[in-house]
Amino acid sequence: MIISKTPFRISFFGGGTDLKEYYINNTGIVASTTIDKYIYITVNKRFDNSIRISYSKTEIAEKRDDIQHPIVKEALKLLDIDGGIEITSIADIPAKTGLGSSSTFTVGLLNALYAYKGIYVNAETLAKKACEIEIDILKEPIGKQDQYAAAYGGLNSIRFNSDETVFVDPIICNKDIKYEFENNLLLFYTGITRSAGEILGSQKKNTSNNIENLTSMKLLVDDLKQILSEGNNLKQIGEKLNDSWLFKRKLSNNISNNFIDSIYNLAINNGAIGGKVLGAGGGGFLLFYCEPHNHKQLIYALKDLKYVPFNFESQGSKIIFVD
Repeated sequence: MIISKTPFRISFFGGGTDLKEYYINNTGIVASTTIDKYIYITVNKRFDNSIRISYSKTEIAEKRDDIQHPIVKEALKLLDIDGGIEITSIADIPAKTGLGSSSTFTVGLLNALYAYKGIYVNAETLAKKACEIEIDILKEPIGKQDQYAAAYGGLNSIRFNSDETVFVDPIICNKDIKYEFENNLLLFYTGITRSAGEILGSQKKNTSNNIENLTSMKLLVDDLKQILSEGNNLKQIGEKLNDSWLFKRKLSNNISNNFIDSIYNLAINNGAIGGKVLGAGGGGFLLFYCEPHNHKQLIYALKDLKYVPFNFESQGSKIIFVD
């Protein structure tokens, strides 16, 4: 039996510039961190030659081509596994909520399957192969940031180049400053799940009309790095998040709605300095920057949402059990 543990991520700035429609002519840059919420993938040899997959539903397939879950099917093809295997996934966070669940699942699954075959792979290979499955083979209208975040882990600036290379650079700051930054972020679940593909599909089509907004969002990554490096006015991060949210709203009509707008405005009126909808938008999780003396007020104001405490996670996908 093999068990992999792969972290979810929250993205701060630059989302959308990891889409090929942007980075093919303009270098994309995203700032994100992984958090201590995980997806666990178990892989085990099966007594017979069938394939059993357990996620939000259970599949038992006699042949690989009969598998309904597209990512599992393509991952098994990639690793040349025909049958006799059982795969189970358990997650701390619901799918389709803006924390990169699909790509986190793909990275964790690949990590477990490579280990099952006795093959060591590094973070770069995991991220590349996950992108290959999701973007190149399955044609999902998504970017590359989630795969690299899940594979590498940590607080990073991730650069997407026109030649398809990707560079992952840790964001450097004082340990106490990093803790203060982490402590000033509050995460709330709206209870709404949505398909990132639908929203990003619309956004991809509009990329040529959104170059200016996307570039403005990308430049905020450097602002974040400078603010954390100087460490004397972290409140500016909240202000930058607010700026980014205003830019992001313009990318697609599906990113926000009346419910999200009302929650966002309520948060701003109760101590939050800025915030954003995580992921493609439309629902899922809301992230707010709020100084500690206003935490209780903000949590009470948003009491109809589920408050989810979290910490930063410095490591990416890893194998935690081998037997």
